[in-house]
Amino acid sequence: MNRERLKGVFTGKRMVLSLITVIMAAAAVLLIGARVLDGDEPVGFRTVKEGQIPGEISANIIPEYRTLERALACAVGDDIYVMVTRGEKPTSGFKVDIDRIFTEKQDGKENLVVVANFRDPEKKTAISQIITYPLEVVKTDLERLPDTIELRIQYIS
Repeated sequence: MNRERLKGVFTGKRMVLSLITVIMAAAAVLLIGARVLDGDEPVGFRTVKEGQIPGEISANIIPEYRTLERALACAVGDDIYVMVTRGEKPTSGFKVDIDRIFTEKQDGKENLVVVANFRDPEKKTAISQIITYPLEVVKTDLERLPDTIELRIQYIS
């Protein structure tokens, strides 16, 4: 075989291998994407103002968990509430907002995913030097408590 012919064979094999690799990568992305999106159900919710938080939550749950950074779900009567606590902060200006909530199936169990936006105080703004406990409480459209709950944090500037 001459050199030109041998060079053409390797170039053709390389092209086929590259094409196969691209096809396999695309298939993997599609399969992973389908698995991630499969079963995700958005959950409707509305923010509960501080003065309207049920007494069971404000008296028992908030004091126990306000120093932690986590998401919690609890039933009060027939209603399911979700809250996100940001933990103890040294100044004012720290915020937490629940962006979205959805359920997903994991190992046959229902996992509630709470996506929250965390905002820190602006660098050049006046803030109070006081310990704060940022949190948000929402009332959901859920009919029952999930098996597990997961907090996913997005830091917003």
